[in-house]
Amino acid sequence: MVTRKSFCINSEGKNVLIAIATDAWYPQPNGVVRVVGTVHDKLIARGHDVRVMSPDKFFTFPCPTYSEIPLAVMPGRKVARWLDELQPDCVHIATEGPIGSAARSYCLKKGWPFSTAFHTKFPEYIQARTKLPLDWLYRGARRFHAPSGAVMVPAPAIYRELEQRGFGNLRLWSHGVDTAVFRPMDKDFVDLPRPVFMFIGRVTVDKNLPAFLNLELPGSKVVVGSGPAREQLMREYPETPFYIANNDEELARYYNAADVFVFPSRTDTFGLVMLEALACGVPVAAFPVTGPLDVIGTDGPGVLDEDLAGAAVRALDIAPERCRAWATEFSWDRVADQFLEFLQPITRRTMMPKSGSAPHAQAAR
Repeated sequence: MVTRKSFCINSEGKNVLIAIATDAWYPQPNGVVRVVGTVHDKLIARGHDVRVMSPDKFFTFPCPTYSEIPLAVMPGRKVARWLDELQPDCVHIATEGPIGSAARSYCLKKGWPFSTAFHTKFPEYIQARTKLPLDWLYRGARRFHAPSGAVMVPAPAIYRELEQRGFGNLRLWSHGVDTAVFRPMDKDFVDLPRPVFMFIGRVTVDKNLPAFLNLELPGSKVVVGSGPAREQLMREYPETPFYIANNDEELARYYNAADVFVFPSRTDTFGLVMLEALACGVPVAAFPVTGPLDVIGTDGPGVLDEDLAGAAVRALDIAPERCRAWATEFSWDRVADQFLEFLQPITRRTMMPKSGSAPHAQAAR
């Protein structure tokens, strides 16, 4: 793990201009947007100048098999012009899509260092839809991240997996939860037979939802979320209520309505939804795989077992106070600190004389 002092937090306390290139941004409702958006807001609050290049600035087309993700069409020139005019102190590439690829190409052309993040197991996601060999797909992912000065990964298990696959410059970058928004409330938001076992998140094939919906459980099973697999699953499981939360406050009410949060995914790199459930005092049942192992561990406020039904029933005995206390250890301020530490300084800027008329100051206006 990196031990150098942060470029952005230095003895002089100077703020910096940070460019973030991302293919996932508002209004997309997913974990990548939650992480990038929250870190963006935290850095802005600290006085840093953070600029985002995102799909809303381009003509886009729907991602094949995942129409809710818009992909930018030929973003290269616009991304290059943006970075050329901005002249940032640091560049972070959050995703491996068209915008992230364009920013990567520009940085390599200019000789600028940059950081990247491995938020999602896209090789597994693509394999589930195309059946292409996983080694081929990871070869492409490894090539994308190879020039990065810091590849930020959200959990120790993912760190180890990527290390074994030949990825370099890995940096362990934890995620957090807003415990002011996600907090214990009344459990009366849904009127269903109890206990209520609930999944909240993106309704996509990689979330492995049939493994939850096929379980024999007492009470009720509930799914909250949108995604390309939603309509098909609603047809296949007509006895299961499917809901959509319109905002974070409503989302927190849904979490609180659950007695157990069931997380059937086997491919998540972290699983922010588990932290959000725990912050609401709701225990977690999941498979003992990457994501749950890092968020819950073997002695946390949840039950991890290949027998997911047994795990869900046993989780009913976990006290809400234990869940909440566990979640409060995951701070977004710590996430922002780590992000700043791992940014890669563009040294050609730090060597320039600092003045009020420097290009940096002009670009920030």
